[in-house]
Amino acid sequence: MRAVLWLLALFGIASAIALFAGNNQGTVTVFWPPYRIDVSLNLALLIAVALFAFIHAVLGALAALFDLPRQAQRWRNQQKERSTYAFLLDGFAHLTAGRFIRARKSAESAIAQEQSLKDAGVKLAGAAQLRTIAHLLAAESAQALQDRAAREEHLRLALEDASTREAQETHEGALMRAARWSLQDREPEAALKWLKDMPQGAARRTLALRTRLKASRLAGLSAEALDTARLLAKHRAFSPEAAQSIVRGLAIDLLNGAYDTAQLMRAWQSLEPAERQMPEVAIHAAQRLAALGGDAQLAREWLLPVWERYATLGDSLKTRLAQALEESFESLDGVWLARIEAAQRANPRDGTLQYLAGMACMHRQLWGKAQQLLTQAALGLQDARMHRKAWRALAQLAEQRGEDAKAGEAWKRAASD
Repeated sequence: MRAVLWLLALFGIASAIALFAGNNQGTVTVFWPPYRIDVSLNLALLIAVALFAFIHAVLGALAALFDLPRQAQRWRNQQKERSTYAFLLDGFAHLTAGRFIRARKSAESAIAQEQSLKDAGVKLAGAAQLRTIAHLLAAESAQALQDRAAREEHLRLALEDASTREAQETHEGALMRAARWSLQDREPEAALKWLKDMPQGAARRTLALRTRLKASRLAGLSAEALDTARLLAKHRAFSPEAAQSIVRGLAIDLLNGAYDTAQLMRAWQSLEPAERQMPEVAIHAAQRLAALGGDAQLAREWLLPVWERYATLGDSLKTRLAQALEESFESLDGVWLARIEAAQRANPRDGTLQYLAGMACMHRQLWGKAQQLLTQAALGLQDARMHRKAWRALAQLAEQRGEDAKAGEAWKRAASD
């Protein structure tokens, strides 16, 4: 459609020129003493147009001639710019291929080329980011080569180049890389310091949180590591099973860091309700409280949610729960005795419950019932420690009744385990 319109326009212009020139009787007289030149107006107009076109062409040629040095300089700068990016790409390629010396040299060449362009008055788009990335590439290569001095120097220069607002993302990346390098050098305190220098939004990114988690665990900061693991779990950085396992392990580490009952209480209160209901955490907390000489009643309160889910626990957790409860039997009350007896009656073939009920009855001085339950338990227990303690308890009960033969046999069975 456009071509048709142009064609119509050309026909119109040609028709207008033909009408004007065909009936134009005017003349132009040029006096050049002693001559007089008469030409038609049409010819004068053609000569004027041709002269204008010639002068325009001459001026364009002269401008192009005088612009050749600038064009040559521009071409050289373009070549340098292309070589700068080529060096940077080569550096990344060498780094991924494990050629760290070549990667470092390529990165340094890119920095040198960019500096030469800067000295020539040419400013590349994103020059600060380019320099920062090149310095980080060189620092990464130096880290792989264990050249710490070169790494620190390139890192310093990268942070200086990334201090502008347009290079904010690369500045955050430089801080994150610095934290990971410190973690690789087994310097968790330095890694945490780099992470604290990051903006709040960047510090909550998954990669930063993963680095913080590793650094906190390596530094033994269980509380901070636990908070970080919670954030990662909310961000779904781990599978639900992995998140639960990590949080469980960190909660146990936090409890292990308590060296008196007051510290243990603060650590327990700092846990979230879902964490306090984890069987492994609650059992470990109760055992830790018993080891520190804490209130046995409080330990049983911590164990109550786990006890209510006894049927869903595995064999190892059932054994650990029984051992944790046994450590608080010195002050066992009637409520807990009733709970244990009810559970044992509901599961009469469960050796662990038989043992637990028997030991509870023994501490409550219910000798006959204790002997009956412990005898049944001794025949079905799989845990060696509980099996040995059951026979020892039976030996003590036999000695109380003066049955030396039965006591000797029980002591012998306990010793054989």
